[in-house]
Amino acid sequence: MGRNTRKRRTPLATKVIAGAAALAIGGGGLVWANFYASAHEENGGHNATKSGGTRVATINCPDVGQKLTRVPRKARWGVARELARLDRQITDAYTRLAETRQAQAGDSSYVDNAILAPLKDKRAATLDRIGININRAGGQAPRDLGRFARCQGVPAEQPPGDGGQGDGQDDGQNNGGGQNDGGQDNGGGQNGGGQDNGGQAGNGPVADDFIRIEDVPPNSRNLPNGLAANGDGGSTGSFTTECGTNENALRNSDNVIVAPGVSNGAQHQHDYVGNQANNAFASDEDLANGETSCQNQGDRSSYFWPVLRIQDGTQDIDQDQPGGGQDGNVGKIVAPTDVELKFVGNRTSDVVAMPRALRIITGDAKSFTNGLNNANTAWSCTGFEDRQVTDKYPICPEGSGVVRTTNFQSCWDGQNADSANHRTHVAFVGEDGSCSNGFQAIPQLQVRLVYDNIPAPQVDNGQLVNPYAVDTFPEQLHKPITDHNDFINFFDEDLMNEMVECINSGRDCQ
Repeated sequence: MGRNTRKRRTPLATKVIAGAAALAIGGGGLVWANFYASAHEENGGHNATKSGGTRVATINCPDVGQKLTRVPRKARWGVARELARLDRQITDAYTRLAETRQAQAGDSSYVDNAILAPLKDKRAATLDRIGININRAGGQAPRDLGRFARCQGVPAEQPPGDGGQGDGQDDGQNNGGGQNDGGQDNGGGQNGGGQDNGGQAGNGPVADDFIRIEDVPPNSRNLPNGLAANGDGGSTGSFTTECGTNENALRNSDNVIVAPGVSNGAQHQHDYVGNQANNAFASDEDLANGETSCQNQGDRSSYFWPVLRIQDGTQDIDQDQPGGGQDGNVGKIVAPTDVELKFVGNRTSDVVAMPRALRIITGDAKSFTNGLNNANTAWSCTGFEDRQVTDKYPICPEGSGVVRTTNFQSCWDGQNADSANHRTHVAFVGEDGSCSNGFQAIPQLQVRLVYDNIPAPQVDNGQLVNPYAVDTFPEQLHKPITDHNDFINFFDEDLMNEMVECINSGRDCQ
């Protein structure tokens, strides 16, 4: 789709809330503040598209994987398979929810009896198997695992992340703060009538998920740690690796970090650059020996993120496949036109080398139902990158491209390349830029993705035309807050040492 489509853009003035979610660093964690004022209402407040009645918009279940911080290594493979089964159960329940709107309209107890009750039973059995896996491996399963079996249906008027049954997933190391998702609702959408959650597949996005970048206040969000060059006594250098833009369209809907050995464990497509051997069944040795798209062949690391799609009524090659149309991810996949992968230092200290096979997940694919504790999204537009927003997709003016920026955790526990919940072995820096709890500073990966190939969405009679969205789990409704990024370190030892020396000596290398 050519850029000239931008000329026909109709502003979302009556549908979009002017404002942005701001992120400030404080108290050793990340504190969220939300600033919203309607573009046309003196007293501010939400100007959201609402659907009628108490229609259940999505399903909110506790994210069990984030609760399991102590899983024996021998049990992790089996537990991961059961966690993927929990995700599949939620997807199946959400699909049933979306397909039975007529029955729900005639029976106020339909969702509870026909969808949530059977889901609870299935989850209880799966949770029991998780406990058995842990105990057989010599661990001790939480006694109260069963309490995570119950899910809730979230009405369109109630943001799922607001302290519902799903709980937060604060791991104690990462992002503290509230769980206000900025008043996003699930109504309206492309098909009209308030009978679905918008979008080409009926599960988002909606008009309220977009904001004109000009309406986002400047300096509205500061990423954790930022550029380390301004620190006193810190490591001020950088190391940039060039790995392409996924020109060969290497994609799959696996996630070898959270669902090893499970095909379609992510239920959404990822773009991959760097390591070319990454799939659900890849071992560390497979990755270490894999080919790489990086110019420096010493970098066999894997960098991956969910794809973006333009919901223009067309379908991509995965329209009938898992991770694609079968999981509510539809439309034309667009690859980034520019990918920048940079490692920077720490504001207060030197950095140490990352261990081989270090795995880091930043952001949360389930932030819409989990809350914002692990969200780490920054959306912007080229030429406007001092304006960043977390819970909206930006509408960029003509000649400006969509930008996704992610800064990874840069404190490491000094021992583990991974952890049971894939989070507690790494952390963000504290307010002063230092690592706490005995953690060590490692090079911080910063990923910047630019898309000059996304036309600005339009509104036609209150309906979205050609929106774009990040791939998600179906029940997450393609919300921008669910964006995330993954990294597995397979720099060879010499190149990793070169990176560390470069950063610590204050040089910019590549």
